[in-house]
Amino acid sequence: MHKLTLPIFILLTVACTPLLAQDTLPRFSLKNIGNNRIVIGWVNKFENIKQISIQRSFDSLSGYKTILTVADPTTPENGYVDTKAANDRMFYRLYIMLDKGVFLFSDAKRPVIDTMIRKDRPGRLQNGNFTIPSIDGSNGRPPVANNSAPRVESWVPSKFVYTFKDGYIKINLPEEGKAYNIKFFTLTDDALFELKNIKEKSFKLDKSTFYRSGWYKFELYEDEKLVEKNKFFLPKEF
Repeated sequence: MHKLTLPIFILLTVACTPLLAQDTLPRFSLKNIGNNRIVIGWVNKFENIKQISIQRSFDSLSGYKTILTVADPTTPENGYVDTKAANDRMFYRLYIMLDKGVFLFSDAKRPVIDTMIRKDRPGRLQNGNFTIPSIDGSNGRPPVANNSAPRVESWVPSKFVYTFKDGYIKINLPEEGKAYNIKFFTLTDDALFELKNIKEKSFKLDKSTFYRSGWYKFELYEDEKLVEKNKFFLPKEF
């Protein structure tokens, strides 16, 4: 494995310059959304990416430990909610591996407080999406009618149903021997199909099962109990 040399790094930096405002790799966004939750997010434009790992440390220069290696590093937009940091002033960075053992680290940084979140109305995390209740700026007075509610979202990929690097949908069920059902939907909640009474713990779905690229939703059930609602992305290249 070889660290990215300076000339190559300059080329990558120049290529990403028009997209920096979107936190394109190796840049990433890092927000403190309250209640010991740190949201890491990024946009990936690398075509030859092999691995992305999120690392955290008390020190900006050393002592980094990997807290997550993402299941599919090629996903165009990705993120993670860290709920296990010792405090909200720790440093984060990304380890990025490309082809032929070439790798680089992002700049290290601390999370910034999301100013849209009020301490007395911290919001909630549901099914990987973070939402805030209506913020009307009225200091406790009743909200103005038809006032739109600000919303912050962070998508966390599923560890049970996700797009693998070969374009297939990888299924890793929680426990072997139990019966599971998986329902698949379009992004507009139109039902596509359902896999019933699944007992094999790990397998793949052919990418041709889905008629086009884009986002798809799923619901994973153990018997009648909902285990997870989430979504995955099929890239256009498949």
